Amino acid sequence: MSLASRISALVSRIGLEVKTKIGANHPGVARAWVSFGYTGTQIVLYAAHNVASVTRLAAGRYRVTFTTAMPDANYCWTALARSSTNSGTQRIAIVRASTDLKTPQYVDLSCATTAASFDDSTEINLVVYR
Repeated sequence: MSLASRISALVSRIGLEVKTKIGANHPGVARAWVSFGYTGTQIVLYAAHNVASVTRLAAGRYRVTFTTAMPDANYCWTALARSSTNSGTQRIAIVRASTDLKTPQYVDLSCATTAASFDDSTEINLVVYR
């Protein structure tokens, strides 16, 4: 058996082993993700997985509703927001502790400037793990 054949067989076996260990319910696999933005007067969904909708609640405030609810509200989410200008005006994705909600059905997130005023962005990316 040639070296190339042995490497090919090893890669195939590793692939089969990994496939049995990491499935859709593995905690390291994203349960939901979405890339969206607010352009003009509407939300634009660029791409998504397990996201039914994104609703703009107010300037810089959004609710992301999952297609299939999470088992509970003990999930982790992370988000990034793109600056809406090239002048150094940064945008950050945040959550306010008292009024933004995190439920099995949806998560609220906010986009703000570094001066802590809510503002929209043309691109916000959210990933949810559970």
